[in-house]
Amino acid sequence: MRQKRAKTYRKLMHLYSMSFGFRQPYQILVDSEMCQIAIDAKLDLIKQFSTVLQGNVKPMITQCCMHELYLQGKLRQPAVDLAKTFERRKCNHREAIPGDECLSSVVGDTNKHRYIVATQSQSLRNGLRIIPAVPVVHINRAVMVLEPPSEATLKAKELTEEQSLRPSAPELATVPRDKPVPKKRKGPKGPNPLSVKKKKNPNPEAFARPSQKNKAESSDTPSSTAELPGQKRKRDLQDDKREEHSVGMADGAPSIATTRTRKRRRKASAVPPSSP
Repeated sequence: MRQKRAKTYRKLMHLYSMSFGFRQPYQILVDSEMCQIAIDAKLDLIKQFSTVLQGNVKPMITQCCMHELYLQGKLRQPAVDLAKTFERRKCNHREAIPGDECLSSVVGDTNKHRYIVATQSQSLRNGLRIIPAVPVVHINRAVMVLEPPSEATLKAKELTEEQSLRPSAPELATVPRDKPVPKKRKGPKGPNPLSVKKKKNPNPEAFARPSQKNKAESSDTPSSTAELPGQKRKRDLQDDKREEHSVGMADGAPSIATTRTRKRRRKASAVPPSSP
């Protein structure tokens, strides 16, 4: 395969995988006519599929297409043997119908299971181009070709891109709604709080520390040794007695206060007396 064609096929498969969720291994529905042409042209279908789609593949065939190969007799026995190597896809048709109708019914209107259809029928290829996201492969002169995307596929791709840009319902539920902003009132403004003096505390004891409270209480409560109003100090009383004593001595009267003098004791000498 040429490099330019390989690059084009790579872009096409990237489109199908990113926009419609195609994953490897790619499921390929093969019709009976494709098997016959592969035997006549001596092509390895599985290898050609993996080369064109550039990934792992899983070819499949329906029971109706197998019935068409059996009807062609022993001359097409190699095509039957090739079809038996593919995975069998159940079409749920009790009686065999033509292969084109069987494949179109399996694909459906939306290609739910993401099938790639490999067919040589021109009528089937035209019908599949109406359905979005259906890659079609055919053989042209012993060369396998991947058809470009149809208009329905391109429109579906644009819709998916637009939906991915919009938030989903659960995402909108998590987004908080914008609250209305209150309007500012026009009028005189208050003073600057930095230029206003702080208010004095009317009750400073409420915010004082416990140690300060105890000091304040101890200073307010009178102690037992505190002086009462109208009571003299002890020092004043002693001065008054001394004055009375000095006045009595001057008048020749005996003093009332008696003083006691303490005798001074002599210490015993530590040296013992000498013997005579």
